[in-house]
Amino acid sequence: MENGSDLLEWLGRDTSIRVFSYLEDPADLVRATTVSRSWRQFVIANGLSKSLCTKLCPDVSYFSGIKEITPPGTVQLDESNSTTEWRNHERDHKIYTYINSFLVSTEGATSCISHCIGASSTDHFPQESIENTLEPREEVDWNQSHWSSVGEVDPAVPESLMYLLNYDLAFVDEIMIRPSQEFFLNEDYIYSSKFVRFKLGHSKLPITTAVFNLQQSHQIADENYVWTYISPQYPMEQENVLQSFKLPRPVLCIGAVVKVELLGRVVKHDFDDLFYICICHVQVRGRTLLPLLAADFSETVHGHGGGVLLKYNPMVWGRTRIGG
Repeated sequence: MENGSDLLEWLGRDTSIRVFSYLEDPADLVRATTVSRSWRQFVIANGLSKSLCTKLCPDVSYFSGIKEITPPGTVQLDESNSTTEWRNHERDHKIYTYINSFLVSTEGATSCISHCIGASSTDHFPQESIENTLEPREEVDWNQSHWSSVGEVDPAVPESLMYLLNYDLAFVDEIMIRPSQEFFLNEDYIYSSKFVRFKLGHSKLPITTAVFNLQQSHQIADENYVWTYISPQYPMEQENVLQSFKLPRPVLCIGAVVKVELLGRVVKHDFDDLFYICICHVQVRGRTLLPLLAADFSETVHGHGGGVLLKYNPMVWGRTRIGG
């Protein structure tokens, strides 16, 4: 074998694709494209960047297609079908190589909650509203330092908090939650849940950006959302600290909605013999794919028809290029 292209020819297309399918590190696939022009063409023509991306991040399979933004006044070129097909292959390779770069590093993660969508219940509204969970604060004023559920006789009754992120397409790496603590009649109460679970996805209905009120509580019902990712359950410690829940892998949140499910109650209040969950602060740590990529829901009908498109803006590629 004199060069890499001979190796691929000797193995044949199907066997070569099978060999490449064993790659787990996106950097290895990028290196393969540098072996020779033939290797690069093989990787691009067979969509290997997309295949690897789908394996490492199944969330991308939710996209029904790619919508490329064209500058105003762009003249459509009269080109052959084969030329158009190759150009689309190159575009897709760039996009999925870029997405793959987010899977090998968590650098640049920031707090990315925009505002609250709603809570499953609220004990004293608005003093104990979900809005209190947006900013970390000291519990100087008990009634305005946290969100509180209503009391329940059954400790198994769950609660949930729902938030909208700043970006409609972002990788979420970690969610942090701090349970609330109360001192009452010389007793120390920490109102954590037993477990926590997270759902990421998008709404089927328009979401109001106004401050949450009790009349909006219907907005958090699961039937109003398409969940593209549901996490495993994590145990929550009964400690008044900001607890970190790292997802098993970077998860692509398509649609900016994050639902925090609080499962199981721990503390019964002596005042009324009811179980409560109270949360001081919630933080979602993520990384946006903007301005290169975004989610386009224009072809969906109430969250279903046509699916979600991956919107690609080639005009900013030079400012975000990773490689490949």
